[in-house]
Amino acid sequence: MDRSSVTKDWTGTCWCCDTWSEPPCGISAQRSSLKVKAPPWINPCGCINSSMDDQAGLNLDCLITVFTFLDGDELISASSVCKEWHDAAETPWLWREMCLRRWGFCNLGQLLSDTDQYTWKKYYLRRSKLELNMKSGRSGGDYTCKSLRGHKGRVIGFAYLVENSTIQDGWNSAPIVCSASSDGTVKAWDIHKGVNLWSSSGENPLTAMFTDPQQCVVGTADNTGTIKMWKGQTGEELASYSAGSSQSTLLSLSMDGSSFLMVGTALGSLITLSSPLLSQLSRHVVCDSFRLNVLLSSPDKKWILAASKESSDLSPKVFWSQSVCCPVEDEDTLCLNLPVSGCGAAVFLPSQPARLAVIHSDGLSRQRTLTVFDLSLKKSKYKTEPQAQQVESFKLDLSHWGSDIILQAKGSGTILVTDGNDLKVFTLKGDLIASFKDHREPIVSFCVDNFRVVTASRDLSLRVLTWRNDREKGLALESQYHLLGGSHTMSRGFTQVACDYASIVASVESVDGKDVLKAYVFNS
Repeated sequence: MDRSSVTKDWTGTCWCCDTWSEPPCGISAQRSSLKVKAPPWINPCGCINSSMDDQAGLNLDCLITVFTFLDGDELISASSVCKEWHDAAETPWLWREMCLRRWGFCNLGQLLSDTDQYTWKKYYLRRSKLELNMKSGRSGGDYTCKSLRGHKGRVIGFAYLVENSTIQDGWNSAPIVCSASSDGTVKAWDIHKGVNLWSSSGENPLTAMFTDPQQCVVGTADNTGTIKMWKGQTGEELASYSAGSSQSTLLSLSMDGSSFLMVGTALGSLITLSSPLLSQLSRHVVCDSFRLNVLLSSPDKKWILAASKESSDLSPKVFWSQSVCCPVEDEDTLCLNLPVSGCGAAVFLPSQPARLAVIHSDGLSRQRTLTVFDLSLKKSKYKTEPQAQQVESFKLDLSHWGSDIILQAKGSGTILVTDGNDLKVFTLKGDLIASFKDHREPIVSFCVDNFRVVTASRDLSLRVLTWRNDREKGLALESQYHLLGGSHTMSRGFTQVACDYASIVASVESVDGKDVLKAYVFNS
């Protein structure tokens, strides 16, 4: 039945019981302002219109049409009215529409392959429950917290090797997090059980690490410049390479079915290696004698940003990925210096293929500027050259000017920047959407996804904020609750945070030098 055939508004006084009416089955007044139309056989109060012929009653198709205006809780309430309403409310199509309307995309594969265990209703109810728990954050009920101990030095980095994502049909898989330490070891953790799965032998202090979930490998760099690859399931060493750099920045990149490792050295070179065998493919000097400590890849994997935070005069450089990962002899490397000075922080906007935001000096004062570029290739008959078209640029009104500014983004037009203890949210045009003052000490790390933002501070707390779509103001961020990291007498604060869809992991700097990971797993 087409909704256009429905004729009466859910507003006004009911003609069957002479009362002011709300839409039936608990449809909110807010949604009634959308001029939801009532079918002719139901009065505004939800009563059946007895003046109509009995044969024109509510058949299954009509009920399903009405139920499309309900949310999950209202639909469950409607299903308990009678058998006919129950049958209509259990229609898989209704729950599928609610899932797609609320989340935009859901993985159909498992739902379609096992309809006895996986249904749209179960998916909707379970995911709604998980998000409710992640939004309320009540200790002991909404999540469990485990301390992952075992490193005998500082945790220099960690990352998910196996994670739960928003497009899964369930969140039963056990997330695996790998951590690296100054004690020279790499460890893999099952954060649901809070147990160590494997640990590498300790050698030289590690300075950087990454994970590649597609290949299920872990990569590390130590203070001698040795880069190693480890098998994610067992911790077996796969390959090693000497970069000759005491400080290395690592970036994993998968492109066209192949995997690569980008290495930024302390002397400003960009080295491209095959992964996981670590064979050198190319080497380029980006910023001579300055540490290359900013490496990013675009969402479409076609561009690589390489920059140094150590000089305010050096321009960030972008490379066409293909030209450094698969170099062709006698062909020039496709790269471009961005028309800005310095790079305090940078991020690619996740919903655009190659839109890059850079915080840099304005060249005249200490004030920082954020400039956004769209990267593209201009092809002509005789040559191909990269281009950076400026989209927006605005002054950042920040109170702190250190090199520890952290920049993240959401969607195609929302920018998040740390300002000492505060988190600030801007539009792409520089309008300040919100400023959050939830911490007493500086924010040292934060992560962003489509559901929430989590900030980590030296005050030994994590702050969870959630996104909300406001009809009038658009996208809004709301501060929700703190997650605490333990005792201040034993710890100096959080140093890093990361999250998947159903968990949060953060590293805590310990007073005794033996850092700990805290894992917060939310119940669904």
